[in-house]
Amino acid sequence: MNLEGLEMIAVLVVIVLFVKVLEQFGLIEAGLEDTVEDEMEMATVRHRPEALELLEAQSKFTKKELQILYRGFKNECPSGVVNEDTFKEIYSQFFPQGDSTTYAHFLFNAFDTDHNGSVSFEDFVMGLSILLRGTVQEKLNWAFNLYDINKDGYITKEEMLDIMKAIYDMMGKCTYPVLKEDAPRQHVETFFQKMDKNKDGVVTIDEFIESCQKDENIMRSMQLFENVI
Repeated sequence: MNLEGLEMIAVLVVIVLFVKVLEQFGLIEAGLEDTVEDEMEMATVRHRPEALELLEAQSKFTKKELQILYRGFKNECPSGVVNEDTFKEIYSQFFPQGDSTTYAHFLFNAFDTDHNGSVSFEDFVMGLSILLRGTVQEKLNWAFNLYDINKDGYITKEEMLDIMKAIYDMMGKCTYPVLKEDAPRQHVETFFQKMDKNKDGVVTIDEFIESCQKDENIMRSMQLFENVI
């Protein structure tokens, strides 16, 4: 496995695993009818989500889909929020041969948009809406936010290296028998040579989006996950 075309691996891993998470939580299911009970549950949960109509307007999910998502979310998270430990537990189940702790931490921070230490149903829905049904621009914006660990509007080599090391650790060394120990750093150098247009040592969101949109492999990979649910 070489390093070419891996710039979006973090986002693709996110999407694939969140489909698995949905399945585990029982969120991907069919045939649930809209009921008055669903409406009451939406209104009485301890951490009450925004009005269903508002979430429907803000996301790319229908009212019925939101009710299905909420039912599963509430069953697994009665308090109405998910903490970082839950993210780590989920990812450790999918990658028992690796260490997913660091990557789960970065992913949790990307979903925790208000940085209050928890992911609410609204946070979950909006992130999922982008990953599964967002436009290319929206997905790339989300990916940039994941890489931009300190949220200063730039991706540095150090930040990209931290993400890549976290991904390799999560997958486990046995997954990459042909790669050397310095493979993550090699990837980062390739990434910056390609995306850092003005060679100032950081990648802006404009540089990131422009480079990704010109990469056929990245665009093709992102299209595979359109309308998963």
